[in-house]
Amino acid sequence: MTAIAIVMPQLGESVSEGTIGRWLVKPGDRLVEFAPMLEVDTDKVSAEVPAPFSGVLTTIIAREGDTVAVGAEIALAESDETEQVMPLSAATRPPEPDTASAEPEGHSSPAVSMLARAHSIDLTKVAGTGTGGRVTRKDIQSIIDGRPAPAPAALTPGDLTGTNHSVPLTRVRQLIAENMTLSKATIPHAWQTQEVDMSGVVANRRANIERFKEAEGFSLTPLPYVIKATASALREHPEVNASFNQTEIIVHDNINIGVSVGLEDTLVVPVVRDADQLTVAGIARVVADLAKRARDRTLKADDLRGGTFTVNNSGTFGTLLSYAVIVPGQAGILTMEAIVERPVATNGMVDVKPMMYLCFSLDHRVLDGLAAARFLTSCRKLLEAVTADTSIR
Repeated sequence: MTAIAIVMPQLGESVSEGTIGRWLVKPGDRLVEFAPMLEVDTDKVSAEVPAPFSGVLTTIIAREGDTVAVGAEIALAESDETEQVMPLSAATRPPEPDTASAEPEGHSSPAVSMLARAHSIDLTKVAGTGTGGRVTRKDIQSIIDGRPAPAPAALTPGDLTGTNHSVPLTRVRQLIAENMTLSKATIPHAWQTQEVDMSGVVANRRANIERFKEAEGFSLTPLPYVIKATASALREHPEVNASFNQTEIIVHDNINIGVSVGLEDTLVVPVVRDADQLTVAGIARVVADLAKRARDRTLKADDLRGGTFTVNNSGTFGTLLSYAVIVPGQAGILTMEAIVERPVATNGMVDVKPMMYLCFSLDHRVLDGLAAARFLTSCRKLLEAVTADTSIR
């Protein structure tokens, strides 16, 4: 049998590389098509990668801890059905890039280029260790790690009291940190907030909560109402449902809303697809399923890809105002805050109402203040239009 190359798969639309977490097989083991073969960490997900065909693993090229570009070879295997797969040979391998004519920064992934720029590293001066001299994330990270850390401005040993201990970064936490740093380094964030009268939503939820829990098996929360209003507002203002890619603004036809789910040691953002086509009850079902599978660590890569906008529910912990970091590739993130009863003046009369702040972080390359305010106003008006009798189905 002929050796076949196994390559790093694409684990998300904006994912250009992954880190080998753990091989589940070793050389000499049998591979079963679609059975888990290894675990890969990216900045979006930790996923099990299935074997692309049945056969025998012969060689592991990418070791645990290595960061590998999408499409790069990670292992060799012999296939049970060699006529159905392409043999690994000089004739069938993709040609190596022309390093003599290519610009050095064209010779690395977008994520590596962004990481280098965020740390003021000149890629033309980096000796790449990847295939064909490609600069990898590991190359850049080694430069970052080798730099001396800046000393605290006015901190002396006498300022530290008690004992301290260090907590090693998990690979997922490291990738999240890099992704958020890249977001702040490359996206010009702006911020707006509006106050929403949630009286109608509270009344509607109160009218439906018992029947809903009896029928669905879980509680109805304010989150699906906010996601529904956000999806409807994005349909009214499609320029918000967009991405910036240096040469043009891409407006997405589908409204796929990522929902931040906080776990004990990390954060994931699974996606509610075509949220504008769902009812409040339908959104609640999808969110409940995604949140459960996030806690059970059974989310798939498809559950986390394709988001066009994000809604964050930090208010569940009692926060009143939040400045959220935008997910790279999206034009904004909307945060719903705690619903708090407070006195509100209306037509010269003071009444106590359940009020909530909506906080909108936006990419100022895509949106200006007027467009952002129109979108945020639509979200507020859609929520305030809900009454106790509004159907959730």
